[in-house]
Amino acid sequence: MIDRGLFGALLAMVLLGACAGAGTPKDAQGNPLEPLSITTASGEHRFMVEIADDDAERQRGLMHREPLADDRGMLFQFPDVAERGFWMRNTPSPLDIIYIDPNGRIVSIVRDAAPNSDQVLPSNGPASGVLELRAGRAAEIGAKPGDRVRHPFFAE
Repeated sequence: MIDRGLFGALLAMVLLGACAGAGTPKDAQGNPLEPLSITTASGEHRFMVEIADDDAERQRGLMHREPLADDRGMLFQFPDVAERGFWMRNTPSPLDIIYIDPNGRIVSIVRDAAPNSDQVLPSNGPASGVLELRAGRAAEIGAKPGDRVRHPFFAE
């Protein structure tokens, strides 16, 4: 026979553990997601993004991954502001690459970056963040240099 007090304590631990993990949304692979929005002439467009904020995550990026959904992306966060250059090595689907300054303003956009390419795609200006979206998504929302990206990483 199980002691009711012990059973109650175990049940409470299980329930609290489940609630603790429920606060952070995750994608199908279990990667944590954070909200991000881009404000363009057509309005505010919301996304849920994975964060790449260390060297290993930034190096891996979206390599060997399925195409992104319309409302998903990956935000690469850098500790400094510099000219950036991205490539598409081992990335099987085309992407839009959006370079962002520390204040959350779009510096430049590489549209429809070719999959599996080693060609370096430059930012053409200093950036501290880089957002990758499904190819064509930047055009669909009307994103252009100067538009605002909102996420806690960027200063307002």
